[in-house]
Amino acid sequence: MSKPIKTDNSYKAWIMELKQRIRLSQIKAAVKVNIEMLYLYWSIGEDIVNRNAEAVWGKSVINQLSQDLKDEFPYMKGFSPRNLVYMKQM
Repeated sequence: MSKPIKTDNSYKAWIMELKQRIRLSQIKAAVKVNIEMLYLYWSIGEDIVNRNAEAVWGKSVINQLSQDLKDEFPYMKGFSPRNLVYMKQM
């Protein structure tokens, strides 16, 4: 009769290694997502500056842009008027 898998030492070692690899992969993915989000925020700020948005459309452009982005991407955070000003300052 074979012994239960959960008590087998080689299985325990293998499952621990798999869990560690999964966690490491999750961390790497989160870092890559954060890098991409920072690049996105920087590029949005750059667009606001390069288009001279506030001079062309007035100060309310930040509020309108915020609302339009929130409406289109309701699952995303970070598009508040204050954050858009921070992006512009980057």
